[in-house]
Amino acid sequence: MNKILIATDTYEQVNGVSTTYKNIFKCSKKKIKIIHPALFKYKSFKAYPEIQFCFQFLKVYKAIKKYSPTHIHIATEGPIGLVARIYCKLNKLTFTSAYHTRFPEYLESYFGHFKNIAYMYLKLFHKKSKMIFVPSRSCMDDLKNLGFTKLHLWTRGVSEELIINAPYSKKNGKKIKVLYVGRVSKEKNLLKLCELHQYFDITIVGDGPIKNELENNYKNIKFVGYKFGKELAKFYHSNDVFCFPSLTDTFGIVIIEALSNGLPVAAYNVTGPKDIVTPGVDGFLGSNLKENIELAFKLNRLKIKKESSKKWSWQQCHDILISGLTH
Repeated sequence: MNKILIATDTYEQVNGVSTTYKNIFKCSKKKIKIIHPALFKYKSFKAYPEIQFCFQFLKVYKAIKKYSPTHIHIATEGPIGLVARIYCKLNKLTFTSAYHTRFPEYLESYFGHFKNIAYMYLKLFHKKSKMIFVPSRSCMDDLKNLGFTKLHLWTRGVSEELIINAPYSKKNGKKIKVLYVGRVSKEKNLLKLCELHQYFDITIVGDGPIKNELENNYKNIKFVGYKFGKELAKFYHSNDVFCFPSLTDTFGIVIIEALSNGLPVAAYNVTGPKDIVTPGVDGFLGSNLKENIELAFKLNRLKIKKESSKKWSWQQCHDILISGLTH
């Protein structure tokens, strides 16, 4: 009998990694155990509280050993991921891993360096993985160019509770209503959206280290904090355009959530958006964010919803992972 263990450094937080594995767990009929920081003592950092660093290495190792998994998937490259990798090496157990987050680029965004060192660590971390799951084609190409091997494309999904099936309100000639959902932090490039506040009616759903600063500087932008389930779906349904200003994401689950509600997307032509959005059909990509929003506003929401709402499946995401892990 297969006993699957997923090791992750983030699970009870609000981010794409947690969303992915929570939905995989919901879909699965397999025997799966998830090891994450909340099961132990951990520390978080003020600049990035969503990431929890667990330094109880021995306790983590013993927890893995007690479960005695037949298959291990390492979701993240932090302390818990590292302990799981050591366990696999000492017990001669093959494992799969995943590349979710461009932490080297995040480090460069915050500190101006460490990018090359971070990629050296990541290459060593994933070197013995029998399969590295990556969320998008362009992310895969980037990693190939950096010398990563055994890469495998891995889709994402949208929960049914995040989709509203109801008529859209008629456009009334007022400002275009623009929505952003996600972490409110420097690496998300949100300042570029906020700078357009005089042109659009902007709502930002989420929280993060620069939320208070942006809220103080842009009084006419609505900052509503985190929203979940049907409450979040209402924001997707009631706005006109979804803006994703990030330059450093590997995918962007919020993009497919928006599209599944018929909400056209405006973004830069970078990894993540360019793997999901078809320009002129369900959004616009390019260097001029204001222009992208105005063009996206004119697209047919009913057509976007029809094409997108059944395209993204958490069950398919689950099946790809389990198949790669157990075969």
